[in-house]
Parts: sequence; C-alpha cells; structure tokens
Amino acid sequence: MSIAENLAKIKETIPNHVKLVAVSKTKPNEAILEAYQAGQRIFGENRPQELQKKQAELPFDIEWHFIGHLQTNKVKYIAPYVSLIHGVDSLKLLQEINKEALKNKRVIPCLLEFRIANEETKFGLSIEEAKEMLKNAAFSELQNISIQGVMGMATYTEDKEQIFREFKKLKSIFTFFKEELFEQQDSFSEISMGMSGDYLLAIKEGATMVRIGSSIFGNR
Repeated sequence: MSIAENLAKIKETIPNHVKLVAVSKTKPNEAILEAYQAGQRIFGENRPQELQKKQAELPFDIEWHFIGHLQTNKVKYIAPYVSLIHGVDSLKLLQEINKEALKNKRVIPCLLEFRIANEETKFGLSIEEAKEMLKNAAFSELQNISIQGVMGMATYTEDKEQIFREFKKLKSIFTFFKEELFEQQDSFSEISMGMSGDYLLAIKEGATMVRIGSSIFGNR
C-alpha cells in the first residue's frame, strides 16, 4: 500500500471533528510530500533541528506540531513557525516558550502533558503539579502562550482495558481543568491521545487529535 492509500484508509475511520497528526519524525521529505499531495496538512515531529530543516524545505502551508519531549534550549529552533507544542510538562518550559514566542511576535499554542501510563519512563504532569503550575503567579504573566488542552500517552501494552482506563483518565483530567480554570476559554478544547495501535479507542474516549505514524508511513 502507498502512503496515499494508507492515509485514505485511516481517514475513513476518523470522524470529522478529530484532527489527524501524521507523525513524520525520521521520515524523508519525499514521504511527507506524498502524504501532503494526498491532502494531509498536519505533521508531527520530535526533533527540533530536524523539524527546522523540514520546515524550510517543504510547503509553507504545512501545520507543524511538535510531539516529543521538548528541551528548553531547543525551543528557539521551532518558535517561529510551530503550530502546536503537544508535550508541555513544566513551568520552566512554558516560560521559555513564552520568551521565544515574544521574540517572534506570536502566541504559541500548547498542550499540557499528563502522565497517564503506568510506565516510569513517560513524561508528564500529575493533576496536583498542573494545578500548582496554573495557579502560580508566574504562569499568569505568560502572555505569549495559549494552553489549548491536554495530551497523554497510554502504556505500551496489549491490554485494551488498561489503555481504555488511561484514556478515560485523560478525558476526566481535561474535564476537570476545563471546569476549574478554563471555562471561559473556548480555545481550551483539545485532547491529544491515541496512536497507530490504539487511536480508535482514543476517539471513543473523546480524543480530538490522534497522532499516527507507522500506519501511514510504514514501520521505521
């Protein structure tokens, strides 16, 4: 199957209100262009310098999402053009994004990453940490970022029940923060969860954005 055929097949399974992020990390420009020519516009990358290079070489109407763990010293590479940063898990990182956004005279949309998996290696905030951060006076000073929702990664497991519980947990975290702190903000509306193996479960549980790589581009 070609990339275009894979895309068409996946799009049939995704409702209109759910955005598809094609995870193009490590993929060559030709592969991204093939998906682009098939109508895909949102792509996800996880290495700032690689993304910077691709952004310069590929069509300018591509919406680039940063989906990996972002180090503060790498924010500058993506700040001029990134459409959404998926994994923000500290005030320090938000402050750096805000600083670089200000330099570029723009507001950068971000998602708060929550730890929903049972694996120790996953990044992300707990509800308590997020509450503390969002109520911190330093957070209220950040005028060049926009918190648009939440993101989380389920445990890498065959156990569908566990994945289902973890997605449910992220949905309830989203609802909690929407009611507590973002009720007046229509832009706080995104739940980014679900990948190639579990995106249909994620959509069932309320995902508004899924990140799919191998099912589109083939295994790395």
